[in-house]
Amino acid sequence: MKKIQIINGPNLNLLGKREPAVYGNTAFEGYLDELRKIYPQCEISYFQSNLEGELINKIHETGFGYDGLILNAGAYTHTSLALHDAIKAVTSPVVEVHISNVHAREPFRHVSLISAACKGVILGFGLDSYRLAVEALLAPEIDN
Repeated sequence: MKKIQIINGPNLNLLGKREPAVYGNTAFEGYLDELRKIYPQCEISYFQSNLEGELINKIHETGFGYDGLILNAGAYTHTSLALHDAIKAVTSPVVEVHISNVHAREPFRHVSLISAACKGVILGFGLDSYRLAVEALLAPEIDN
């Protein structure tokens, strides 16, 4: 069974309540139940924190024994070299995810400090971005 860790950063505990026009009306826990039904072959764990250090600790804790991590670092995406370094330090592949298309938003959201450390980036597909990230982690590697 594949082990996948989803890590959500600041303010994502408010999904379903926060700016529904941007983030939708669904709480993440409800969507997580759907993901687990779609991928019964995966053990999908979930962690959310508003604190940068707790996100780093979870990356360290799971980044050597899981088949992949899905990280929505929220606003820390644009500010945290520490998260970049934590991703680089672990062996599990990390997929960066964003619910909204950050490039269609404020200019300060256009730069990610973590993208270069990640296997890939998926953004702009609402909560379905997480499903696409699971698919990316399950896909066989393609040698170029």
